[in-house]
Amino acid sequence: MDDKLFQELSKISREEKVILEEGIVPKQIYTDQTSFVVEGEKFLKQDTLIMVRKHTRFVNFPKHRHNFIEMIYVYNGEMRQKVGDTPIVLKQGELLFLNQYIEHSIEASKENDIIINFIIKPEFFEFVFSFISPDNKISSFLFNSVFQYTDYEQFLYFMVSEVSSIQELVHKMITEMMYPSVLSESVIKLNMGLLLIELIKNIDKVRHIKKEAAHQYILIKSLKYIEENFKTATLSELAEELNQSDYTLSKYIKEATQLTFKELLQEKRLSKAKELLSGTKIPITRIIEEVGYNNVSYFYRIFKNKYGQTPKQFREQ
Repeated sequence: MDDKLFQELSKISREEKVILEEGIVPKQIYTDQTSFVVEGEKFLKQDTLIMVRKHTRFVNFPKHRHNFIEMIYVYNGEMRQKVGDTPIVLKQGELLFLNQYIEHSIEASKENDIIINFIIKPEFFEFVFSFISPDNKISSFLFNSVFQYTDYEQFLYFMVSEVSSIQELVHKMITEMMYPSVLSESVIKLNMGLLLIELIKNIDKVRHIKKEAAHQYILIKSLKYIEENFKTATLSELAEELNQSDYTLSKYIKEATQLTFKELLQEKRLSKAKELLSGTKIPITRIIEEVGYNNVSYFYRIFKNKYGQTPKQFREQ
């Protein structure tokens, strides 16, 4: 931990001074609405998609929600809260994403509990995911459902305190918040995009995914299995790993993604084949083997159906 940064973050803010004097949450700082909906417009400039601010300590925050996506990070100490109906003690180095529809209440943080809030407009995720492969079913299933056009109460709890790449990215954004420059906003946006990619890579560390669906963790494990084992993946092997029947697992996957296990696996294999065709000089017959197929004519047919070209035409173009 950066001692100088910790000392700066530990200083009493203006909001905290008001709270220490009055003993209550000054609601007008956060919303103009009768119900407690924290408004992003109170903190974000008109054309700003993301900002970083320190969580206000010393007071209980009553149940509220936001009209933006909130990412909460514990820089030091812990944060005790109730998200929906789920009590969560967020530990140092852990992350929590909340969509606009989930309510949470927060216990008063102590002086050494340094919590950082990231206020993010949903449009930011559209920008970020335009740079992530649309064939990545983990990102499209998980993040699009949570951060885009759903009205479900959803949240993501990432237990990533031991993942150094994630910690470094978050600390860079906090440093930009504390020591701003003309490029700080761009640096924060860039690092947030990189952070989302790292979180996708560490999707097995997510907990408490969706209030209404107990099966989503199984689905995430399924999608990660396909991502990592596409060459040899089978539904039976995955079902055995997850202690599910083939039929039940297949049903969960179809309901959540609108695709069957076979279709998800095929999309991943074709995506990998496309990547190898465009980025390497590996012979096409070997690429077909590398992505898990042994029937060349079948591969050519499904590749052309998907991309409108044969593998050879795609590589030449």
